Amino acid sequence: MLDVRLSDRAFDPAREIAGFVSRVPDAGGVVTFLGQVRADHGVLALEIRHYAPMTLPGFQALGDTAVARWQLDGMLIVHRVGEMAPGDPIVLVAGASRHRRDAFAATDFVMDHLKGESWLWKRERTAEGWRWIEPRGQDHADRARWG
Repeated sequence: MLDVRLSDRAFDPAREIAGFVSRVPDAGGVVTFLGQVRADHGVLALEIRHYAPMTLPGFQALGDTAVARWQLDGMLIVHRVGEMAPGDPIVLVAGASRHRRDAFAATDFVMDHLKGESWLWKRERTAEGWRWIEPRGQDHADRARWG
């Protein structure tokens, strides 16, 4: 079971996780990662833009790769686009498997690819105005470790 979504509206992480867990009743382990807008360095807003014809198919292919690589009962990827405020959820990735290791690995794999090889453009607003955010060298290194 693979559930991949983009949303231009806020989502409730607890509700998403509860729904996901209910759809994978045989899983022995469910691992979740929630990314949210940081409130540090004077960030007032984060905006994520995307190119629709590529984004959702790219996310779907990434989820398909994770499901093929690990023994999963399910995988959930929910990602926001548009403008968000500090504390707002950006991304939720959850992996469910019979045993925890596959769920941990698949969730980590998806996040490393979303951070280092994404179909998204990010910018943040501070008191000085908007600035584009590029992936860091560490993001690329994290992605590369998967081969």
